[in-house]
Amino acid sequence: MPFTPDAALDLLFTEDLIPQHVKNELPSELHIRPLSSTDYGRGHLSVLSVLTQTPDVGAAAWESQFHTLRSTPATYYILVIVSRDTDQIVGTGGVFIERKFLRGLGRVGHIEDIAVSHGMQGKKLGLRIIQALTHISENAGCYKTILNCSDSNIPFYEKCGFEKREKEMAKYAAGRAHTPRL
Repeated sequence: MPFTPDAALDLLFTEDLIPQHVKNELPSELHIRPLSSTDYGRGHLSVLSVLTQTPDVGAAAWESQFHTLRSTPATYYILVIVSRDTDQIVGTGGVFIERKFLRGLGRVGHIEDIAVSHGMQGKKLGLRIIQALTHISENAGCYKTILNCSDSNIPFYEKCGFEKREKEMAKYAAGRAHTPRL
């Protein structure tokens, strides 16, 4: 499949928010850009499946979720790294901006779902995604950017400039792991 240029895509946000220095650090056969409304067909869910269970919701439901995220401007920023050879996604990650009442109506960036396909791990793609998302968060005026990770991933995120600060707590709703509430 030939590589699809950004201008031919329906993107989640404007591509000029991605810093040029991150684009320059990628190998020439890879391209970083915002998520596109057609990325279901480029294997977005397959890449996310390296993290956890990622059931195939189908193209229509995936695209509906894309449009729901885009309907809240300046909130969701999901990036993908695409192979220029195959036009398939090999890495992804996102940051969403939380608006607070504290700290003078401050903002916090939450990095989520950093995933790189098994065959592309070890090539600093996760680092490039984190760099781009942190840049987006800081340029959106966030006073901090945070993420949750397993203990085994702490060294990677420390290399990305993050520091271990607090403990995470979670409570999962019984029987709702895969069923969204509308």
